[in-house]
Amino acid sequence: MTQAILIEKTGETQTVGLKEIELPPLAEGDVAVDVAFSTLNYKDALAITGAAPVVRTFPMVPGIDCSGIVRESRHPDFTEGDRVVLNGWGVGEKHWGGLAGRAHLKGDWLVKLPAGVSLRQAMAIGTAGYTAMLCVMALEANGVTPDRGEVVVTGATGGVGSVATALLAAKGFTVAAVTGRPEEEAYLKSLGAASIVPREELTGKPRPLGKERWAGAVDVVGGEVLANVISMMTYRGTVAACGLAGSMNLPSSVAPFILRGVTLAGVDSVMCPREDRIAAWERLASDLDMGKLEEMVTEVALEDVVSVAPKFLEGKVKGRIVVPVAPDLG
Repeated sequence: MTQAILIEKTGETQTVGLKEIELPPLAEGDVAVDVAFSTLNYKDALAITGAAPVVRTFPMVPGIDCSGIVRESRHPDFTEGDRVVLNGWGVGEKHWGGLAGRAHLKGDWLVKLPAGVSLRQAMAIGTAGYTAMLCVMALEANGVTPDRGEVVVTGATGGVGSVATALLAAKGFTVAAVTGRPEEEAYLKSLGAASIVPREELTGKPRPLGKERWAGAVDVVGGEVLANVISMMTYRGTVAACGLAGSMNLPSSVAPFILRGVTLAGVDSVMCPREDRIAAWERLASDLDMGKLEEMVTEVALEDVVSVAPKFLEGKVKGRIVVPVAPDLG
């Protein structure tokens, strides 16, 4: 038995609360993890509020992220005492997730935490930071370097945007941070942003080709914002698209792709192959300024997760929300 946030549904009525639950028995290949820290992400907020049909089966323990210590393992790669991190794989949607005191997870989903990254830092990074690293790697793979020109990050005050801004700035890129919250300019510049772009500049109807501004982009918004960003990329620029916080539509034109050779690189963190996950976590351990990471963090107790979740949908969340479940584990 363990405490967990549990989402239940009867007919059309969804209820969510902190409850005592019984985990299913370990199957071959499974690992029991004592959860030290979890997080609250946009997808978790959608699940908890019921604002989108994220949850596939009920009852469901949300939480697409967790870090902790292996308690018991039926997987050859993990032994008792290993420090592990989980991101994605449909956890919190199809499989019970990390907003709980303990989680039973498939070993193939887990990554051993790199040395030098604490369990708390792993969740300060979380899926948002790991996705941001995948975006940076996608830009690099397509030849985007600091000397090519400025890069733009949309939704910059959110989890992915905050980490992407810090990572890119640390690599020497000149970062333009897009936000609809001008009061957060000091926060974004503390992460390394060189300039602030008001979101309103990217929300009008996109032209087939706009003025060339950016060599690279990390987009979490989608919709008109992404379409405008694409239209303003420089020749052979690359956009790493990983989110749809604004819209899943793309009212764009083929013009940037066939006239400027722009690349739209889709970044998926949920089903990303394990070897890419390991590479991303190793890069995070070496490239991310943990001091800047700490500036992004707000802690929320497990029992307060349900009341905080709606703030994501209201656009009132900045940076990363860490949920200390059993912080004494490490």
